[in-house]
Amino acid sequence: MVEEGAYWLAWAQISGIGPVLLRRLQQHFGTLATAWNATKVELGEVEGFGFQTLEKVIQQRSRLHPEQLFTKHQQENSHFWTPADTDYPRLLLETPSPPPILYYRGEVELQENLGQKPMVGIVGTRQPSEYGIRWTRQISTALAKNGFTVVSGMAEGIDTESHSAAMKAGGRTIAVLGTGVDVIYPHKNRDLYKQILTAGLVVSEYPTKTPPDRTHFPRRNRIIAGLSRAILVIEAPLKSGALITATYANEFGRDVYALPGRVDDYPSQGCLKLLSQGATFILKELDELLTMLGAIPQIDAIEASTAPEQLSLPILSPELQRVMDALASEALPFDFIVQQTGMAAGSVSGALLQLELMGLVSQLPGMRYQKS
Repeated sequence: MVEEGAYWLAWAQISGIGPVLLRRLQQHFGTLATAWNATKVELGEVEGFGFQTLEKVIQQRSRLHPEQLFTKHQQENSHFWTPADTDYPRLLLETPSPPPILYYRGEVELQENLGQKPMVGIVGTRQPSEYGIRWTRQISTALAKNGFTVVSGMAEGIDTESHSAAMKAGGRTIAVLGTGVDVIYPHKNRDLYKQILTAGLVVSEYPTKTPPDRTHFPRRNRIIAGLSRAILVIEAPLKSGALITATYANEFGRDVYALPGRVDDYPSQGCLKLLSQGATFILKELDELLTMLGAIPQIDAIEASTAPEQLSLPILSPELQRVMDALASEALPFDFIVQQTGMAAGSVSGALLQLELMGLVSQLPGMRYQKS
């Protein structure tokens, strides 16, 4: 029997089928294995599958053999996860467009993958001021010493400073690359890359040997936001990849923090814009920041021996209660729950994850949910 992960890989090879359409396929058919054997008429019922996309699927699907493809891919890429794997990062899986394949190198810590260890993204300009460098180092050091994993993109500037400071403080860090996990970019960060492999992970949605491409880096920013419980923007001009990351964070229901700067400083214009749109200020007292980050709900492990009827019903936040009210004893599809709540898909996804790990909600195949 071919494993579900092989079908995630096979579907990802078909041109025009990206993470969003893959998620819709899974929701519609329950598994990608079922979708693989669906007829043209059945595929046409999925939103986003127009005539041209259907033609590509029919033509290319006949030439692909999922099991053989998966075996060959494992030989060329020794370490990767698909959403069918239990080790696939939970927070990333709850976003609307999780990578169908996530490659990694380094030291895996399962608590991070399960969402039980908090991860915070730090992003910013490639050309920071001394002010930005100083605050990046201070914040990354404080986060690392208080048990947070620092996530960034290993670019020059703020990214590099955040990774380095976190490791220097004895903490873990994750670098999300816009290349293959075996390709170092920028090359001047080769020593940093080697250090990260011993104190964290490098991850990417691109297979080994993939060179840098300007289109890859904006896309990888959604992975930084998806892995993180909050995004801190240190310095960023108005046209900045850091603002793209902040936009994804808002869509995914993550908190966004920004470091204020002078109104006439070019590197601070993006941060000031974020603050005017409701981002939280990063202020001088880092204890306050740590307190706020610590207040973000964490995914706590529930003892397997604790039966649901033994748990007293907790008092839920208004957002969690709205999602809970939309559920029923029978399984409902994710899209229907989003419609019932009137909330953003990212917010509903995050709420369902929290409710599931509180023992109040059960997830069934095909992105369907019901009250436990």
